[in-house]
Amino acid sequence: MDAIEHSTDEIEKKADEEIISFGKIESGNENQHSPGKRKKCGGWELASLLLVNQGLATLAFFGVGVNLVLFLTRVLDQDSAVAANNVSKWTGTVYLCSLIGAFLSDSYWGRYFTCAIFQLILVLGLGLLSFASWFFLISHTGCGDGMKLCNTPSSVGVVMFYLSIYLIALGYGGHQPTVATLGADQFDDSNPNAVISKAAFFSSFYFALNVGSLFSNTILVYYEDSGKWTLGFLVSFGAAIIALLLYLSGTSRYRYVKASGNPLPRVAQVFVAAYRKWGVTPATVDALYEVEGTESAIKGSRKILHSNDFKFLDKAATITSMDLHGPNNPWKLCTVTQVEEAKCVLKMLPIWLCTIIYSVIFTQMASLFVEQGDVMASKLKNFRIPAASMSAFDICSVLIWTGVYRHVVVPVSRSLTGNPKGLTEMQRMGTGLIIGMIAMVAAGVTEIQRLKSVSPGSKKSSLSIFWQVPQYVLVGASEVFMYVGQLEFFNGQAPDGIKSFGSSLCMASMSLGNYVSSLLINIVMEVTTRDGGPGWIPDDLNDGRTDRFYFLIAGLTAVDFIIYVYCAKWYNGINLDTSENVIQSEEQRKEVLASLMS
Repeated sequence: MDAIEHSTDEIEKKADEEIISFGKIESGNENQHSPGKRKKCGGWELASLLLVNQGLATLAFFGVGVNLVLFLTRVLDQDSAVAANNVSKWTGTVYLCSLIGAFLSDSYWGRYFTCAIFQLILVLGLGLLSFASWFFLISHTGCGDGMKLCNTPSSVGVVMFYLSIYLIALGYGGHQPTVATLGADQFDDSNPNAVISKAAFFSSFYFALNVGSLFSNTILVYYEDSGKWTLGFLVSFGAAIIALLLYLSGTSRYRYVKASGNPLPRVAQVFVAAYRKWGVTPATVDALYEVEGTESAIKGSRKILHSNDFKFLDKAATITSMDLHGPNNPWKLCTVTQVEEAKCVLKMLPIWLCTIIYSVIFTQMASLFVEQGDVMASKLKNFRIPAASMSAFDICSVLIWTGVYRHVVVPVSRSLTGNPKGLTEMQRMGTGLIIGMIAMVAAGVTEIQRLKSVSPGSKKSSLSIFWQVPQYVLVGASEVFMYVGQLEFFNGQAPDGIKSFGSSLCMASMSLGNYVSSLLINIVMEVTTRDGGPGWIPDDLNDGRTDRFYFLIAGLTAVDFIIYVYCAKWYNGINLDTSENVIQSEEQRKEVLASLMS
């Protein structure tokens, strides 16, 4: 037994001393900061630093986002439907910006610079919001507490407000997928434990996100709800500054991935080359074009083995007599890895599209759930519970279910399925869809009970706000299955050259979910107000039928789940060539770090 343990230790030590290329600096990399002194790079120490950074950045973001719908209605005097739509559009923009961050990270800037620049934008946006709210919107009156009305906001204040929140959207959105991928980069792919470490990191990443938002959803939301909006924004501003400084403190010890170039031309080349050879019969697998050696032609990417999906694209890698003359033209002949990269994108798209309806469920917590809670009995003795703070139950549910999943669900499902991970990422996401659908049914039932408890002429229902707890808890449980599953799935299935793009697909799903939610609200209001009635979601929810809107979302989710099951059965995963690792020299590692510091 001792001999086995000693052998294992030696293997792990040797793996830690190796520097694996694939365009990145891996687990055991050591940097000579001074003669005789070497410091280990990457690993859990640096990943943990990024987790703290994520928690603080999330605290800053949700310090604005969690109560934004109430700021719009109380301070800017917007109607409920207009405010809900504006929040959905803003939140959608946040996550849409993740695609911008992922593109710049994979193509040009690399993970480190992308994270740093977008965090700086987040800091600037929060600083501008604090300034605008204090000098132009709140105007020292302490209004916006639900009791004291604010003065009509100045046009300058409104412009500065929207500029600031969309800077926040750009900064936070661009930062998120890149920091998640940078965290995963800190683990050595040559070590068998890296897969387990990465899975644990993604769970911890979502855990850190919710720990950060817990403070915003409890402490900050209380002060903002009582009219101290600027104080809440200033705390968010300070948290963002600390997050940026902590991130910069790890500069010399991160593992870095070189940007692999713009993936858009690479994917386009595959389709153009396949189109040009449309009349050519695809060659056998062994005859398809691929560069020699263990590295692919795509900078910083491992080779991808051939798959039988979308076989018409194999034409792009089929060598013809025309390809034998003259220099290689990537618009006429592509490598197998390049073709498979395009195939991976196509294969992930149907799965990604099926996750959008779930994001419609998720976005209700920042809009209709808050408006629903705002017209319920929210006093606990002499203490008034802010409607937005009810999302703390969602966060606590996420924190609890993260532990339950790892320590209960995984061992039980592992014993039943034989899969070391317990549930596959596909099964995990499907479970999240089902739980999310049940959450919408619970929200609809709560709304029915709330409407029954409204006295004639009263603005608020006598039904306790704690009736919302089940819907928040269910959404939190569904997140652990859906969003963590998405992070693992899209990051794991994305080729090396577009890892940040893979991580951004999760946030892009949230983005489109917000836009779809906004579209649904517009359609529902258009249809339900045709007869002159108030519609399902009027300014006064007591005159509406929000419960029917919740049930509509639940029905759409059920249909989406059926489509998702079909897509999941059809999907075939990526098959990377891991037969041999290429060793990168310490000089090359120093070159990467020097380019980052120059």
